Amino acid sequence: MSMYMPGATAVGITYSDGVVFASEKRIAYGNFLVSKSTKKTFPITSKVGATCAGLVADMQILSLQISALAKIRKMELKRDVPPNTVAKMMSNMMYERRYFPLLTQVIVGGMTDKPAIYTLDPLGSVLPDEYAAVGTGAEMALGVLDPQFKESMTEKDATDLAVKAVRSATMRDSFSGDGIDVLIVNKDGIKEFTESIK
Repeated sequence: MSMYMPGATAVGITYSDGVVFASEKRIAYGNFLVSKSTKKTFPITSKVGATCAGLVADMQILSLQISALAKIRKMELKRDVPPNTVAKMMSNMMYERRYFPLLTQVIVGGMTDKPAIYTLDPLGSVLPDEYAAVGTGAEMALGVLDPQFKESMTEKDATDLAVKAVRSATMRDSFSGDGIDVLIVNKDGIKEFTESIK
């Protein structure tokens, strides 16, 4: 399976008022660098975002489809669709469509009354977490996250930690990228920016 794993790392972290996603901009297959400027953080609704370390084209399609479904669901519910519902919708669709390269490679999260993130696994499970990392550099990233993650961090500390975790994975990976995309979901909605890799 490792042969087909796109090389990249993405993380998600909960903090006091929201969630932070960070991912490398590049994408590689085996020893073949496909692109250095692919965004892998996705707003799904105004309160939910996702990140991936898998096939970006699949993820773009998936996030658009889920975003559309979530809009319909929101009209039916007459309230925001919570992150766990979005994660489950995404997981179901991945399983139905058999987007196998993407599986185990997606983190979804956002805000309801409190921040939450979920990792999706190939069997359609949606696993809640305070922080998570996916992709080829996941172990490296967790090596930074595990000792440094604290509950109720500030947005700045959480963002710094997410970027640091992705950066540490990138440093030890021959395909280092052209920056790190950051997506933050808090009670005010979503904001996105890019950090340089240096």
